[in-house]
Amino acid sequence: MTNWLSVQRGDAPLILTFPHVGADLADVAGDFRSDWLARRDADWWVDDLYAFAGEMGATMIRTAISRSVIDLNRDPSGASLYPGQATTELCPTTTFDGDPLYAGAHPDAAEIARRRANWFDPYHAALAAEIARLRARHPHIVLYDAHSIRSHVPRLFDGELPQFNIGTNGGASCDPALEAAVATLCAASGHSHVVNGRFRGGWTTRHHGRPDRGVHAIQMELAMRGYLTEPARPDPANWPAPIHPDPAILPTLRRVIAACIDFAKGRS
Repeated sequence: MTNWLSVQRGDAPLILTFPHVGADLADVAGDFRSDWLARRDADWWVDDLYAFAGEMGATMIRTAISRSVIDLNRDPSGASLYPGQATTELCPTTTFDGDPLYAGAHPDAAEIARRRANWFDPYHAALAAEIARLRARHPHIVLYDAHSIRSHVPRLFDGELPQFNIGTNGGASCDPALEAAVATLCAASGHSHVVNGRFRGGWTTRHHGRPDRGVHAIQMELAMRGYLTEPARPDPANWPAPIHPDPAILPTLRRVIAACIDFAKGRS
């Protein structure tokens, strides 16, 4: 563990990653025009929501670095993962709502390279090391990339986002049986869900998911209404809202995580 990267090791054939739960603006805090805006789009409390998975033997990888400093789930080349759709960059220059993050100049190529070397590369090296460690013990493992987002972000998607957004890069990042198992549980929950909709999986699932090599990667993007009370419009006085003491979606998430472990063991 470093002061910004935490790896909680388990022995089950499952890794949970949390690339966007951090709020640390590191050594570039002074460059942002608003600390609050630079932290607003974090995946608030998602690592707390999934804390139970550690008790089930999952490996948990978290970062404290804010996605506004560098987004650990973007293509490091800078290429868009969603061509033709609104999104944010490797080193974002706007919030999800399109608000500018910088009062002055945006990060230039040298600064982006520095941030990548400091945070992006070590994060993915740590993830690759855990994949290798668990693959040495298990013929198949599941990599579960955990995310959340506000239910309404008009710049990114129309209307209300489904509660459970499952991404497998169009089925390329995991075995179809895993995708089907997770989708079936989400459908049975009574909450809305979609597979490979607006969020089809970011760099983590697309880069590390190699089902032909026993690494089955899936992204879960949760609408935040399932575990906290979302205000109509977030502001510094009401955001982030606290996590609900008994989230409505927690029983389904427990079943989903158990199914991921069962899938990997069944393939073993």
